[in-house]
Amino acid sequence: MHNEADLERCIRRIEVSLGWGDAASWTNEDFAELSDRIFVKTSVRLSISTLKRIWGKVKYDHSPTTATLNALARYAGFDSWRDFLSQSRPLIETVVVAPAPTSTHRRPILTPLVIGTVVLAGLLALLSARFIHAPVSTPLLKFESHRTSDELPNSVVFDYDATPMHPKEVMIQQSWDPKRREIVDPNGKQHTSIYYYPGYFTAKLVVDGVICRESEVYITSKGWKAIVDHQPYPVYLSAQETRGDSGMLAVSAATLKEKTGSPIFSDTWVTFADVRPFPGISGDHFSLTTSLRNTSTVEQCLCRHIRVILQGKKGVIVIPLSDKGCISSLELYPGYGKSIIGKDHDLSAFGCDFRQWQRLVCTRKDHLLTITLNGKPVFSAGNAISIGDIVSLKILFEGTGAIREAALQGDGALIDLLADK
Repeated sequence: MHNEADLERCIRRIEVSLGWGDAASWTNEDFAELSDRIFVKTSVRLSISTLKRIWGKVKYDHSPTTATLNALARYAGFDSWRDFLSQSRPLIETVVVAPAPTSTHRRPILTPLVIGTVVLAGLLALLSARFIHAPVSTPLLKFESHRTSDELPNSVVFDYDATPMHPKEVMIQQSWDPKRREIVDPNGKQHTSIYYYPGYFTAKLVVDGVICRESEVYITSKGWKAIVDHQPYPVYLSAQETRGDSGMLAVSAATLKEKTGSPIFSDTWVTFADVRPFPGISGDHFSLTTSLRNTSTVEQCLCRHIRVILQGKKGVIVIPLSDKGCISSLELYPGYGKSIIGKDHDLSAFGCDFRQWQRLVCTRKDHLLTITLNGKPVFSAGNAISIGDIVSLKILFEGTGAIREAALQGDGALIDLLADK
């Protein structure tokens, strides 16, 4: 599936897109950040040790797995490793010569083929310098964005300029998902995209397959917004359709059946999103408290999943719940490190009897992340990395659900999230 030169080209693309300088000087925290970014973009968690092996920080004689190669290729902007090979391998391969790495653990890549290629590339560069304009060494690309309204859906205008790189292909990617790319004019200046969901996104300018610039896109929800995930377009629910008794947020089976046209809700998701700044609430020290339940019957929805997603500017925490019989399908992401998957971990503590309300509390204090369910500790981890300033809370129900309590507390701030829906 790969050789050293292919892998080297892939990781060079990633290094260019990150803009962190020579990888030989990267720290453990840099690889932790890269692991988070790969997960956010591809939903695949590559461990810090795996990334260090790939970048030659740790000696390892085995080749990366196909799953690892696919994740790297997707992060670099391709659909898969095979797609990367088919699109990025030229007939005569040119190699950009980087400064000699200072680490003694970097992989040797100077094979005879590569040496010959470097010599050829050097000769071509000399000829080009004599007969053609010299290439731009540090192109000043432009990539900025602004929203057109404060409502949903929301069009975002991107002002871009990739002409300093004389590109063959330019794409704008709306978020972490490489499937949400749109081809734009390589010589153009503006492009617009429609965002149907609220959230904190990092849009990307992709030039000839390489992510060269990023721009923050923050689409707020103006309070709670309930959205049914539906194709080809999501369905927004009104306040009247989501207002429950005693200030609750809820969606009923009758409403969901009307919107989807089906009485079966398995793999039909309803998102309750509160996307906005939360003054005084930082990912360094916070406590999230919510009482909720999936109100679907087993006949309507087999597993009755719930996902609680707390997002900061630097990372995201995903807490899953389900019917007790479906814990094998759960995936917990504590905001850093590796996802904890129910296929190879016992996540039975996150299984619920949804005939009762479930009180979930997630707290980070003094680098310790703890999660409790109905007063019982279900997860804890030390040395937890901060997710940064909190910018979004989303609670997703597979099928119908209800929320009767939701609050965020930080240093000197307590926000009742249901007080103003």
